[in-house]
Amino acid sequence: MENERRSSPIKNFVAGGVGGACLLLAGHPLDTIKVRLQTQPKASSLSRYAIYTGTFDCFRKTISKEGILGLYKGIGAPLVGVAPMMAISFFGFGLGKQLQQTDTSQDLTHTQIFLSGCLAGIFTTVIVAPGERIKCLLQVQVSGRTPKYSGPLDCAKRLYKEQGIRSVYKGTLLTLIRDVPSNGLYFLTYEYLKNRLTPEGQSVTQLGSAYILLAGGVAGILNWTIALPPDVLKSNFQTAADDKYRGLLDVLRTLLREEGAKALYKGFNAVFLRAFPANAACFLGFEVALKGLNWLAPGW
Repeated sequence: MENERRSSPIKNFVAGGVGGACLLLAGHPLDTIKVRLQTQPKASSLSRYAIYTGTFDCFRKTISKEGILGLYKGIGAPLVGVAPMMAISFFGFGLGKQLQQTDTSQDLTHTQIFLSGCLAGIFTTVIVAPGERIKCLLQVQVSGRTPKYSGPLDCAKRLYKEQGIRSVYKGTLLTLIRDVPSNGLYFLTYEYLKNRLTPEGQSVTQLGSAYILLAGGVAGILNWTIALPPDVLKSNFQTAADDKYRGLLDVLRTLLREEGAKALYKGFNAVFLRAFPANAACFLGFEVALKGLNWLAPGW
């Protein structure tokens, strides 16, 4: 833990960027599938079948119609924001720990670690909310039709031109509801497992890659167990026409009325298939990059 306290904002920024890039490359294909499953219209009496029957069906149809690159639709927006987002996330978590720890010789309680993670979720929303809005709009565009947006920059410019900054940040409250508690649980799980998996008498900084992957993967799964319902609401709200929903409660009421409580767990399989490898890759990328930076520039 001492190395973590001494690490500089520059190292956290760079290592967080590496971790975020690893997370994105490992997890974006299943994120695309998740959003498409979450936002597809309910099967009507005229059309008895939904566009996709499940995770594998969505994967198969996307590959057959759009090729492997179809799974990476919308990656531009999160890729541009991933380095500062993860940097701010790890910075926010570190700041939260620092603010609550008056004596560095004393370990933080689980509650303090959870609250530090919540602070990270608040910090990252500034970048995440517009990135998620753009990503979701691009992900629901299906090849074969004339796309409304040619890419992330075109999407951002048109949203801003049509309705200003408010349109770009549509869904911010839902992003906060999703990310604040889930980030708290995310960092708490990772820190707890990292310490439990460290052999007695050894430093947590010596933990092997396999254990880091395990701790990061489990943290990712628990994160999404509480993040998925607000994520479903956010995806629907951010991709809907501007006059479809009046607000958060209207999205919730509409989904529950039309599809029942199970609608809040749309994309469940895609989310949990993605959560373990993506977050395992994120934390491993972060830890490896941080060790490399400590070796290359110990004085930073």
